[in-house]
Amino acid sequence: MTGFVLQVHIYQVSYVHVSTDLSVCLCGFLSVKRRNKNLLNNSEQEFVAGRRKTVLQALKKLKIQCSRQAVPNIALLGSGGAQRAMVGLLGSLVQREKAGLLDCILYLSGVSGSTWCMASLYKEPNWSTKLETVKEKIIERLSGPGVSLTDAMAKLKKYYYGKDFFSLTDVWAVLVVTSIVKEIDEHTLTEQRKQHNKDPFPIYAVIDKQSKQSNDGDPWFEINPYEAGYSLSGVFVDTGDFGSQFHKGSKIKHQDEFDMLYLQALCGSALGDEVVIKKDIWQTIKDAGISICKCMAQWIWGRKYNFLHNMTDEGVKSTLLQSETRDYIDAGVLLNSPYFSVLREDRDIDLIISLDFSQGDPFMTVKDAAETCKKLKIPFPEVNITSEDKKKPKDFYVFKGQNTPTCYTKNPRK
Repeated sequence: MTGFVLQVHIYQVSYVHVSTDLSVCLCGFLSVKRRNKNLLNNSEQEFVAGRRKTVLQALKKLKIQCSRQAVPNIALLGSGGAQRAMVGLLGSLVQREKAGLLDCILYLSGVSGSTWCMASLYKEPNWSTKLETVKEKIIERLSGPGVSLTDAMAKLKKYYYGKDFFSLTDVWAVLVVTSIVKEIDEHTLTEQRKQHNKDPFPIYAVIDKQSKQSNDGDPWFEINPYEAGYSLSGVFVDTGDFGSQFHKGSKIKHQDEFDMLYLQALCGSALGDEVVIKKDIWQTIKDAGISICKCMAQWIWGRKYNFLHNMTDEGVKSTLLQSETRDYIDAGVLLNSPYFSVLREDRDIDLIISLDFSQGDPFMTVKDAAETCKKLKIPFPEVNITSEDKKKPKDFYVFKGQNTPTCYTKNPRK
């Protein structure tokens, strides 16, 4: 191949993990079914097959010749970085569209602030075909007056009465996220199914708080329009039922699907700065009542029913099967880019383009990803940084390895 970021060697990924999904049964509830092979769910397979045709045409326009079978699977990652990441990812996508590179992207995955950009984009069906117009609409909204306190408190009331578990994520959504994205988006992720056949496949990344704290189990959790679940353990539930109550793999109590405002809060809760968060939240205590006080005291964020509760599955860590609830938080707390959402074997990614909007050490995220992959025996290229690069980083780096994806990492602020 020739070209800019697409000048890479393509290798096959070869590690193996358990792959399980939860699918709808005719009897009206959900039950566990194991996939026979490490395959994507049917809806994602169908999407990928269609998107790869778009990628092939985009490569031809760039004078890059390859067969239909050799089309590379390319994932674009957006890091955390709050509003800086939101605006930075938008600008990066616009530039890629102008260069004819956007249609080469198969997956778009984000954490924290990058997910705020993604949520704004995917409100528009097939946004990549009209990105300049969508960009102007986003900029106009971000420059606008925002959400009134009356509307925010009305939304908080809906959250409180609408589900079994009210947490600080609900407060964060109406208090902080609305002040940044300047809207209350009550659409749901499953409404986007079949609306984005001309766009990259979106993946929103969070982590399981208990798995992170115990350092036991799979903390990496992803949410897309079709399913939500643990990226490496390979267990998933239909996105519309994520949050509903399950017992031994069967749904026993329905909870309404979360909306996009809540998803943005779940992905971008910025838990690292607890002092600032607590100060802001306490200012709303008189409006939200005792429940917020309880959540503050116990520091409860993103609590959901555990869809794996009391299941029997030797391929899943027992700690993930025991508790009735799990808490999900900002993935940037553990790793500030969603590498593990695209490192699943069944996604077979050839090239990872990582846009890092983080402050501080520009190599920290990719080095942490490489170290974690080494521990988990997941193919990932070696990341060797010279002392000269540490003193004076370049604007981008390409890391390659044998039988691994190629990783192109860039700091768009340079």
